[in-house]
Amino acid sequence: MDDWQEQLWKQVEKTASDVEEFLVDVEEATETIVEEVGEGIGLFFEQFGLDIVEEVDSFIQNFVDVIVTTSDEINTALGDNLADFIDDDFTNVDFHTASLENNPACINCANYHGQSYNGNLLVCAMHPEGWSDDNCPDWSDEN
Repeated sequence: MDDWQEQLWKQVEKTASDVEEFLVDVEEATETIVEEVGEGIGLFFEQFGLDIVEEVDSFIQNFVDVIVTTSDEINTALGDNLADFIDDDFTNVDFHTASLENNPACINCANYHGQSYNGNLLVCAMHPEGWSDDNCPDWSDEN
């Protein structure tokens, strides 16, 4: 009777050994799969990042190209006529001093500008054409 028990224990030990080997193989296979999947995911995100960088770079390059092309087209369209768009009289500025006859409310006001551009007097930023009486509400001491 001892013989069959001994054979049973040998079979149990062999089965346990086989199961242990199987589990080691499964563990190694799992580690390999996890490493390969991890590498694949890493490569995916690396490529995804590169694709994003390339897309943004391409967008910026296209944007700059459009601006440069548009600028060139504007310059070509204006050509020699660019001078027609610049008012030569704008550079001729005349200075006018506030007086009792002209802008009396502005005499010694820190806000007084008193310059004429292309024949148009700019009295100050608050009242471009000046104040109608002698008491401007925005008058400020020069000092």
